[in-house]
Amino acid sequence: MTRREVVDNLTQLLECLPPHIRDALQGLPDLHRLIEIVLDLGRQPEARFPERFVHLSDDYVTREDLQFVVQHVGQFGSDNRAGIERTLHRISAIRNRRNEIIGLTCRIGRAVFGTIDIIRDVVETGESLLLLGRPGIGKTTMLREMARVLADEFNKRVVIVDTSNEIAGDGDIPHPAIGRARRMQVSRPDRQAEVMIEAVENHMPEVIVIDEIGTEAEAMAARTIAERGVQLIGTAHGNTLDNLVLNPTLSDLVGGIQAVTLGDEEAKKRGTQKTVLERKAPPTFDIVVEIQEMDRLAIHHSVASTIDQMLRGLEPQPEVRERTLGGSYRVLQEASAVPVELERPGVQGPRLVGGGREGAGEGRVIRIFPYAVSRTRLERAVREHRVPAELTQRLEEADLVLTLKGQYRKMPKRLKQAEAKGLPVHTIRSNTLTQVEQFVGALESGQAGGSGTPGLPAAGGGRVGTAGRGPWRRVEAWNAAPGEGTEGTAPPGSAWTRRLLERYGSDDE
Repeated sequence: MTRREVVDNLTQLLECLPPHIRDALQGLPDLHRLIEIVLDLGRQPEARFPERFVHLSDDYVTREDLQFVVQHVGQFGSDNRAGIERTLHRISAIRNRRNEIIGLTCRIGRAVFGTIDIIRDVVETGESLLLLGRPGIGKTTMLREMARVLADEFNKRVVIVDTSNEIAGDGDIPHPAIGRARRMQVSRPDRQAEVMIEAVENHMPEVIVIDEIGTEAEAMAARTIAERGVQLIGTAHGNTLDNLVLNPTLSDLVGGIQAVTLGDEEAKKRGTQKTVLERKAPPTFDIVVEIQEMDRLAIHHSVASTIDQMLRGLEPQPEVRERTLGGSYRVLQEASAVPVELERPGVQGPRLVGGGREGAGEGRVIRIFPYAVSRTRLERAVREHRVPAELTQRLEEADLVLTLKGQYRKMPKRLKQAEAKGLPVHTIRSNTLTQVEQFVGALESGQAGGSGTPGLPAAGGGRVGTAGRGPWRRVEAWNAAPGEGTEGTAPPGSAWTRRLLERYGSDDE
């Protein structure tokens, strides 16, 4: 199906505006691309488009102008939102301390048919699906179309929990854009969780559609619904899956995160520290779709495996799709259950001299063992510079070791083992992206190959290159297993994982 767009009764919204503003709008050539109209007391009225805004009058907005709009739209609720009956337009108010309206945002509501063709096969699976993306990217529009398709084309019992009447429009009669789906209105935003449970208990839905899951109570209600075998389709606050995991309130939607203390044997077997992060429970949503652009999105087909990879410091690769002009889509990136191996065909790898594993040389991928260095930043730098290198968690597989200058001075057991194996040990002064990128740049140019190579100047006066021996004391880091002469438990090398440990508890009990 070719994508087509229907603007819902823009004339009805224009009739709610003061005459001089309405006339100015009707004279604009690209009115079909209008996003919103902004009326702020004492300022010029504005019409906002995707790439620009237009002043609609030289006169400033008066209280009479605002009152004109208020009298012609529906009643404002506790969330300061109103609408126009049987349209998808939304009017939001800004109030002063005396509760008087001093500003209005009139957002244009559109029903866009065909927007889910790009993920129709995902919707058809019957699994619960969560949409993520920045405000205004089209989450609610896609949600509305999913409800219509499931109700009309798949003959499913669909119930929409419509907190702000944004999905099915204002008034008691829902907008035709939701098809045969039923709509339950919510009297107050804080009652959304209650209405979600009520929908399951009273109306026997096969699918429940929810917009803007934002509180812990709503996240718990969503889990309850999913455990009853009802397909759940919703949106949540957050642009990416990373944002959701870092949000303690909503992380339960993807299974929740908890800190677990491993025994010595298990920690040695995994090659990690004793305190690790694990997923707490099965995810509420089986699939997460990140809307990157209007016609481009990333699909995590198995949220459980994606979260497990992220918590182990790996980089999951979602499927990326893009809509074509003909209405179909093309796959830009296939989903993968393993980290991407970053190498560029036809590029000579940096030459290893003065040490390294036997057989290392030009034309092969260099394996880097990072010790107390952020794996996330190092992987990012390797990817962006397109260096023929990859990270390894096993010292015996490494061609060289990268660590911090301070760690080399302390000389923990892993670095002693690296030197005993004859591996080149390179240092950077600090665990910053700038320092890591300078090392990767040196690796790309072949100047960070071995122990005899002079260091390159780095940010802050540090050196990128082989470390010099100095006074040391023992220190534990991400890749050092417990029980090897270490003192305590240090945070992992990934900055993202460290932030999770800070949120979900990192005490080693």
